Amino acid sequence: MSDLNPQIIPSPGTQQPEFHAPPPPPAPELAAPRPTQLRIPAIVLFVLGLLILTGGVAKFIPGGISSGGALCFWGLLLFGLSFVRLPRTVKDSPPALSTMERITGIFYEPTRVFKSVGAHPRWLAAFLIIAFLNIGYAVAFRQRLTPERIAAHVTDKMAQTPFIPPEVVERAKVEQLEELKNPVQQAGSAVKSMVGLFAYFAFIAALLFLGVLVFGGKINYWQSFVAAIYAALPISIIQRVLSFVLLYLKSPDEIHPILGQETLVQDNLGVLFSPAESPVLFVIASAFGLLAFYALWLRATGLRNAGEKVSKSAAWGTAIVLWVLGMVLVVIFTALFPAFIS
Repeated sequence: MSDLNPQIIPSPGTQQPEFHAPPPPPAPELAAPRPTQLRIPAIVLFVLGLLILTGGVAKFIPGGISSGGALCFWGLLLFGLSFVRLPRTVKDSPPALSTMERITGIFYEPTRVFKSVGAHPRWLAAFLIIAFLNIGYAVAFRQRLTPERIAAHVTDKMAQTPFIPPEVVERAKVEQLEELKNPVQQAGSAVKSMVGLFAYFAFIAALLFLGVLVFGGKINYWQSFVAAIYAALPISIIQRVLSFVLLYLKSPDEIHPILGQETLVQDNLGVLFSPAESPVLFVIASAFGLLAFYALWLRATGLRNAGEKVSKSAAWGTAIVLWVLGMVLVVIFTALFPAFIS
């Protein structure tokens, strides 16, 4: 009876196939680093704020409570952001540009700048330029219009608001006049301005980050952060430089004590409406202007080129939604407090 499973014996001339070991498994991808270098400045800011806050509580540093509290908040925010991972480094990432190349290039080659800062998120120089321009313009504006006129205008508008008690108005007038005249409190105002600016960019970056994800894109938080700052840099430089010039060309009586603190450049449709007669229409029309559209284009360009995988529709969709959201918030504030822009 024959074997049902015969064993096939190869002939002596048959060559056996060579054995090849399987390739090793791919190495696990290393996690992107965290910006741990932010932690020492964060601790310094927190400790400094705590000292100023203590001096404010002890009443030997005027305005120390608000200024110290702002610095403590900045330190905590910066320390928290130090745990957010940086974007991964890829082989074909663009080279890092120098500070001067980034500052000047954002005007004439923004795509190259956004690609570079997206791969190498460096934002301190741009942030300081915006912050110092804001502080410098605020100081010049205060000296040009005088603290008395600014404080009187603000408190007069507070008195026209129905739900603000008269005693609150009188106390606010004294406090604001003292803040505008006291050098220590002016320094505190500058500190609070920087803290507020950083918190604003951190919040806008979070909204841009979420917006890109909603539209199906992929972007790192620090990429959205540098995109927000560098998109604002040209607008800030243009507005502040022109506002400085107009501040000394125009008569102080022609400058609005509240609206003029933001900008004196009138490049939008707001010139068609009177803020006193139609405050809501004025702020809506003010959102449509050359610099506003330039800022919108820069933000969309920044998201598209700084992000890892952001389509044109995702970048523009996120930028437009954020622009509309900002306009809606301004309209709501104006509807609630119309007297402040009249």
